[in-house]
Amino acid sequence: MIETERLIIRPWREADKAPFAVMNGDPAVMEFMPSRLTPKQSDAMIERFGAMLEMKGMTFYALEERASGQFLGAAGLFPVTQLPFAPAVEVGWRLRRQSWGQGYASEAARAALAEGFGPLGLDEIVAYTAAPNVRSQRVMERIGVRRDADGDFDHPALPEDSPLRTHVLYRLGRSRWAAEPRDSA
Repeated sequence: MIETERLIIRPWREADKAPFAVMNGDPAVMEFMPSRLTPKQSDAMIERFGAMLEMKGMTFYALEERASGQFLGAAGLFPVTQLPFAPAVEVGWRLRRQSWGQGYASEAARAALAEGFGPLGLDEIVAYTAAPNVRSQRVMERIGVRRDADGDFDHPALPEDSPLRTHVLYRLGRSRWAAEPRDSA
């Protein structure tokens, strides 16, 4: 479990399944994903997160607001194996729509970066998203990952005619992370 000023980043609980499924079924939240998830698919994702934590010591965790105990979404680190820049570790987040615009994604991602470059001893962490997802790209810039335009790629799991196929890649190395000041926004 990781705590920040406003967040608790923790392992998944049974009680997280319903709000996670609602979030994964929200068309606005899933706008830049290939499709919305059914509750069964959402539950399976939580199972994969748990398995990855057991296997690799990292995963996307549940996000909870410290003040209210309310479920906000998911964030953390996850190994990437099937994309052109793999192997790598991704920092990522997905928040319920009601939690957007409050800095939670940046706060959770910064905590994940600190975990990755600190206790996990990673040398590099990446972030990526569909090219039209400007909101996530802004978060990436706020947390200090920098665009690697030469690494942009067409996602192999998406059809050639998909408007989400082209993805942008961002990278952050341990030495740059340690040297850069971190803003609080």
